Amino acid sequence: MRMDSGSVSSVLVVCTANRCRSVMAQAMLTHKLGVTAQVDSAGLLEPGLPPPPETVATMARYGLEVARHRSRTVTAGQLKSADLVLAMAREHVRHSVVTEPSVWPRTFTLKELLRRGGQLGPRKPSESLGAWLARVHAGRERSALLGGSPEDDVADPVGGPPRAYTLAAAELDRLVAELAELGWPSPKS
Repeated sequence: MRMDSGSVSSVLVVCTANRCRSVMAQAMLTHKLGVTAQVDSAGLLEPGLPPPPETVATMARYGLEVARHRSRTVTAGQLKSADLVLAMAREHVRHSVVTEPSVWPRTFTLKELLRRGGQLGPRKPSESLGAWLARVHAGRERSALLGGSPEDDVADPVGGPPRAYTLAAAELDRLVAELAELGWPSPKS
């Protein structure tokens, strides 16, 4: 795990099947962050499956190619080596923290990280990602992971109409842009 301010950050995006939401978020975050972060994704289900055609078509409208992606099952090693674990839903945070308990301080749903990070403000130019995440994590209780409130979840479009994929991508595009501003702010000229 690399957490100094001058290094490339490692981000792991987790969803259920690693065929839609995490694939979209990975592509968008990679595009927004460029070389400042290595972004990967994984899921809870079986590996080796391609994204549904709706995911591929939706991301093509953003100029992003995801057709070659194949699903991966998240491992304790992937979780341990990530500087930040971004989950698409609360259940993915639970799964990650049970799989590798040490990741709790740096594992959030995307919406929770934005809410908490937005309250604290963006990462300072001299602040490491790890230090900013520690500030964002302060005061969190594991008990908040219990229950099924969808407040912090990005809705899963799989099995829905093409419009559901479009809406999920639009939401992720907005959320990822906000994350890039908070966690990787541009230095002021």
